[in-house]
Amino acid sequence: MGANTHYDYISTRGGVGSSLTSVDNFFICHAELVSASQKNKNLCEKINLQTINVIPHLLRDLIDKIRSRNKSGMTELSCHPEVPEARQHSGSLCNFTGHPEAIAEGSQKVDEMLKQVQNDKYVSGAHSKHLFPYSPITLFTSKKAAFTLAEVLITLALIGIVAAMTIPTLIQNYQERSWNTASLVFQRKLGDALTIMNSQGTLAGYSSTDDFVAELARHMKISKICQNDDLTSCFPDKVIWGDEEVDMTKVKTVKNFGRDDWENTNLIGAMFADGTAGLIAYNKDCKQDPYSNRVITISKETGIGTDCLAVLYDTTGFKTPNTNLKDLRGLNVLSLAGNSCAFEINGTCFTAPFTPAPLTMAECEKLKDNLGIKRCDIDDDYWAGAVKACGGVSKMPTAAQLADIANYVYNTSGISGNKSGLKLDYDKVAELGFTASQGSDFSVWSNEEYNIDLSYGRYFYQTCTYWNAGSRGGSIPQAVCLGD
Repeated sequence: MGANTHYDYISTRGGVGSSLTSVDNFFICHAELVSASQKNKNLCEKINLQTINVIPHLLRDLIDKIRSRNKSGMTELSCHPEVPEARQHSGSLCNFTGHPEAIAEGSQKVDEMLKQVQNDKYVSGAHSKHLFPYSPITLFTSKKAAFTLAEVLITLALIGIVAAMTIPTLIQNYQERSWNTASLVFQRKLGDALTIMNSQGTLAGYSSTDDFVAELARHMKISKICQNDDLTSCFPDKVIWGDEEVDMTKVKTVKNFGRDDWENTNLIGAMFADGTAGLIAYNKDCKQDPYSNRVITISKETGIGTDCLAVLYDTTGFKTPNTNLKDLRGLNVLSLAGNSCAFEINGTCFTAPFTPAPLTMAECEKLKDNLGIKRCDIDDDYWAGAVKACGGVSKMPTAAQLADIANYVYNTSGISGNKSGLKLDYDKVAELGFTASQGSDFSVWSNEEYNIDLSYGRYFYQTCTYWNAGSRGGSIPQAVCLGD
């Protein structure tokens, strides 16, 4: 070590000394201090302090510390201004960063510090490493200063395993929420356009789907319209409905949507401005009432309710997966090209869920015998509208079948009547096609009438489910039919 190199010694027993340098377990006497006092030299030899070569990195760091002390009030020779005697009588002693008290008191004070170090039980032996819990030299000499290659590889492998387990689930959850949100946004935009058409008296009275879509385009942005003989220019030519692939070149009329209760009309293709691809069928029995807000119902929980049109739409356009209950959804679409099984639970096939349009009392009376309805006593009968859409009471789910759905979406078993202490799985709710935003509840009609204005249904809440009768005039409950 050069003669002008110095490091402060900090004792665990208190005090700061200028005569010693510490690097891990080594303590070095300053050369000039030793030459100034034979007694100091003897003390250094007595405690068997060793001199080591400090690597250049540490030396530069210590020089920077000395310079910083000079800037904070030390003289050019690094002597404290309070000890002028030291500068006059021991100039050589001022060439290192001496503590002002030690220099002022001279060799006697230094001797005491050396004795203190000598007597410190932590200086030598197994405890010496605890005197200085940290030293810059450990950055270069300690065997624990860095991770081994094996440790790094093991850590990376663990991170990779965790990522492989969690990232696909996160992506899937994100995609499902994205599809659900896009579906609700599309239905709200469509509902707003139909509401305007109803208020203007332009919702009903069309002889074909072509004429209806031409008017719809005035209230909703449609970038492209495709005629019945060129539907695949606006819609994917193959989609997945249930577990089957459907050739969309064979889907041409509303009957292919399972709407046998509608007068047959041709489908028209449409590419909407937001990228959604759709096939539209108009219902010639569509009703309008500019003074009523019940013709078109819009809910953030259940989407849109109307009997004026059926729409099969894909929120991702021509992009995959083009699969029912994912990016492919339907409004008043009960089946597709003869495949009415949108999902299956416990051996029962169900159609895609939908929000029914109501029947008037007169319409209900006219159809009740064919549909199996017992009584028709209210206008805006949504339960009767669901029965009509399904093709009769026999095509509506029973209490036991709705309980099967409840067991599935609550990830449990044994539900038959009312039950609490549950947790609704909203991902499974969306998987089946029911519309329910996170934290909201929903209900589904059954095939059972209660009295003149009530029918039974199952109610799905966040932590419980109930089998109960509700007003047939309620527009909130969704419906699902039994598939073939």
